Amino acid sequence: MQRFEGKRVLVTSADTYMGPAIVKRFTEAGAAEVIADNGRYRLDPEEPARIVAAAGDVDILVVNLIPEQLAFKPATETVEDEWQAFFDALVHPTMRFVKAVLPQMIARKEGKIIAVTSAIPLRGLEGSSSYSAARGAQNAYVRTVGSEVARSNVQINAVAQGYVYGGFPDNALDDPAIRDAVMRDVPARRLAEGWEQADLVLFLASQSSNFISGQVMPFAGGWVT
Repeated sequence: MQRFEGKRVLVTSADTYMGPAIVKRFTEAGAAEVIADNGRYRLDPEEPARIVAAAGDVDILVVNLIPEQLAFKPATETVEDEWQAFFDALVHPTMRFVKAVLPQMIARKEGKIIAVTSAIPLRGLEGSSSYSAARGAQNAYVRTVGSEVARSNVQINAVAQGYVYGGFPDNALDDPAIRDAVMRDVPARRLAEGWEQADLVLFLASQSSNFISGQVMPFAGGWVT
């Protein structure tokens, strides 16, 4: 495992999605401080900037976000409010956190940002157009910002995950429909453990990844090829 002595890490929505596994792994890896913020950031556009300001120096930002509800339905049944809710929960907070933390990282000429997104927009999943559009917007934002900040020795990348515990509940495979889908669609024929995804986040937060920026890395057991 990479080591992070002296590094200060800010993890958003740290009590949900991949937050618990990521906080645990950074703590085990010796980070000087892991700031685990449990907000959802949908209602107040200024909240991310306040959180970053209160955190002080942030060496590593993990943008871990999840919508309150996953309402999958055909594109012909898209509801405006549900579409907007996905962008409010996923896209706008991503931009606000990144915008808030980048000036200090650029000034130091060092910093890491990792967005935990989704593999769905990399392949397409029937009935997920609203969610996929929002996750795809996150991925596109990471690609573009990564190209802008690489010259300042700041790296931003995304882990586009799927079929991972954390995104799925611990008892997910007790559901025959989920178990059948995993066995049929995931070449690895299993769900990943949270620590496995967290270790990829740690790699992207480490000095070993200094030549990687603006990348969207699938983590889905071969579901995206």
